[in-house]
Amino acid sequence: MVAPLTDFGREDLARAGGKGANLGELIRAGMPVPDGFVVTTDAYAAIRVPDRDRASYERAELPAALERALADAYRALGEGAVAVRSSATAEDLPGAAFAGQQDTYLNVVGHAELRDAVRRCWGSLWTDRAVAYRDRLGIAPEEVRIAVVVQRMVDADVAGVMFTADPVTGDRDRIVVEAGAGLGEAVVSGLVTPDRYVLSRDGAVQQFTPGRSEVVVRPAAGGGLVHETGGDAASIPVLELPRPQLAELARRAAEVAALFGRPQDIEWAIAAGRIWLLQARPMTALPPPPVRGHLNPLRRRLAGTLLEFLPWRPYPMDMSTWVPHGPAGLMAKVTESIGLRGAFEGFLRERDGVVTQLVPPRPHPTPRIVLAPFLIASRARRHDPARWEADPRYVRYRDRVRELAAVDVAELEWNELVGMPRHALALVEPVADLRIDYLPASGVAFVRLIVALKLARTGLAVSDLLLDGRSATERANRDLEALAALVRADPGLARRFAAEEPRDLVPAMQRIPQFTALLAEHGHRESASPLLATSPTWGEAPEIVVGLVKVLVAAPDGGGEDPARRHASRERPRIEALSPRLQRRIERARVATAFREDSHYEFTRPLPILRAALLELGRRLAAAGVLDDADDIWHLRLEEVEGLPAPGAPAAASLRARVRARSARRDELAGTRLIDPRVVFPHRDSGDALVAGEPAGTGRATGPARIITGPAEFGRLQPGEVLVCPYTNPSWTPLFQRAVAVVVDSGGIASHAAIVAREYGIPAVMGTAVGSSTLRDGQLVTVDGDTGRVTAADDTAAAR
Repeated sequence: MVAPLTDFGREDLARAGGKGANLGELIRAGMPVPDGFVVTTDAYAAIRVPDRDRASYERAELPAALERALADAYRALGEGAVAVRSSATAEDLPGAAFAGQQDTYLNVVGHAELRDAVRRCWGSLWTDRAVAYRDRLGIAPEEVRIAVVVQRMVDADVAGVMFTADPVTGDRDRIVVEAGAGLGEAVVSGLVTPDRYVLSRDGAVQQFTPGRSEVVVRPAAGGGLVHETGGDAASIPVLELPRPQLAELARRAAEVAALFGRPQDIEWAIAAGRIWLLQARPMTALPPPPVRGHLNPLRRRLAGTLLEFLPWRPYPMDMSTWVPHGPAGLMAKVTESIGLRGAFEGFLRERDGVVTQLVPPRPHPTPRIVLAPFLIASRARRHDPARWEADPRYVRYRDRVRELAAVDVAELEWNELVGMPRHALALVEPVADLRIDYLPASGVAFVRLIVALKLARTGLAVSDLLLDGRSATERANRDLEALAALVRADPGLARRFAAEEPRDLVPAMQRIPQFTALLAEHGHRESASPLLATSPTWGEAPEIVVGLVKVLVAAPDGGGEDPARRHASRERPRIEALSPRLQRRIERARVATAFREDSHYEFTRPLPILRAALLELGRRLAAAGVLDDADDIWHLRLEEVEGLPAPGAPAAASLRARVRARSARRDELAGTRLIDPRVVFPHRDSGDALVAGEPAGTGRATGPARIITGPAEFGRLQPGEVLVCPYTNPSWTPLFQRAVAVVVDSGGIASHAAIVAREYGIPAVMGTAVGSSTLRDGQLVTVDGDTGRVTAADDTAAAR
């Protein structure tokens, strides 16, 4: 029940807890760790209490054998001051640091005080905060036990923490050291603004920021701590750490990180010139390493497009289904067909089964690239985008989609059900072939139009000529407008739309035939991302469609003519004045635009089939007790589920642990980005602007900023506000009718948001990188779509 720290290593988590196991491993590696012992989890298990709560453990009687072992171990340490630290079996783990959840007691002196400190550590396993933390991670009460680490107290002159990677940037080549006078408690608990050193791997100081020494924590005579503040603390000189000590800290940091194989958070102390390591645990919430080197325009454009399609971190099921087989996989086949590999592959890095980072793709040519001009020209001659829907491959694709969509997955046997996702993914292959064949003619049409417009010196922009209302997205928007008109025509329903949330309005809308018809026609559309299977479709989340209708019902112009048709009407006289040849080129480019949009629209038809199969698999695994919830299926890879002969098979038991570990890892990374958007959208000199980006829609507009992070928040946007968001996709289009301007973190002048903003005639600023995190909800701003600047405004500007 009690054993020296030297007896333990990383494999002894179950007996020594996370802290004890890690400290033992440091000792084995020859690190300078204070002597000590562990009151093991066997001792905790031997305690008999009436209830598992803090008070019961703090009053618990220790078995006589444990009392003797504890006294003997304390005597072997010299019976002086000790630090008593909790060491639970579920702490200091990757994805579950449990920082601050269990208690630590410093400068404990005497047998009775040590015994009480050990009991208080046991009790801290059952505080409300610790129980709630474990519940969030899905850790059952019976799965956690606690050990207690007792070490000789280090009366530190200076102490603190160091991170073996930069916790803000993720840079693994930097070591960040925070230091304060006295015990490290002041630094760890945030009582003091510490001195901060940024070191290179060899210990050279790259940056130093002095602290303020608000509090100094010292051991009190006879036990306990004293906090020196104000004049007391100010009277204690705090000097910069000597370079040799910083170099030694950097060396130890590198050794500890190498020992455990990942970046570490280390507590340290210096007493009488000697460095001690008091604790080491994996760094949590660490951003991915920064992208090195300069991104060329192609890599930046590809990364910007991908970032726009990743509103959240892809799940393992995304990575094994729709990411490689969906739009990204399709475009990878298209680009590879002309000899360019890597444009849409390998751009997401994973660790421990969880995506950690977006790495801008690095396309590279293959020998086939020399044939690209001939391949493009040949395909452009043979495949006219105006006739793509008559292609037998497309006809067979639609027939197969209808056939598979009619299957009731709930009625399938397990072996049939587990094969359905592969059948759904196989459906998309013909669409990739269609794009390979028909996109070349679309590209040629665009190039010819651009050249013709420049030669004719018309002053017309290509983007102003391509909107004619014929694409699938524009048809869906007209259907939404028609629904909004029906609602406005019904006074009672219009009042409900003004007062109620979209989810509450769904039952009323489902009684309207036009609403069910819209879902039947467009229900396969993704709500948030075309790249992720975890993004629900319109048919699965009708409240999103109702939210879009709600936006249109409240639009300032009461709906009005479809903006694409309005735009086409405005441009028609100018187009009719052009030469017949130029008009034909405009028409071909419009057909090309419709093909590009419609082939994407058609490509997502298998998505509801795939999602239905995956969610049914999740439901059956949950019913078998393998998963807690059907949605836990997203934490698994498809091949992990395909290997099960039945949902209750013995092999399924391991899936539960994988789900829990990956879920915890995702929680750990919740506050970190897949990539710093400033790498993709370089900083622009914004002067007095709040944020700046690429100008993408002309004009100026002033209004309150409204931060919209996803479809669930569509209803928050009010008429006359500035839409500020991290990304958009076609589902966001109706919001542009309500907004006076749009500011987007990602995207460029050819992105969805930029095109729609120009269509609606509102200012747009794209690629701000930090707009949605810098601007405040409700903040009055002026958006300049000509310069790409967003500035603070006042009420006078708003009135103008």
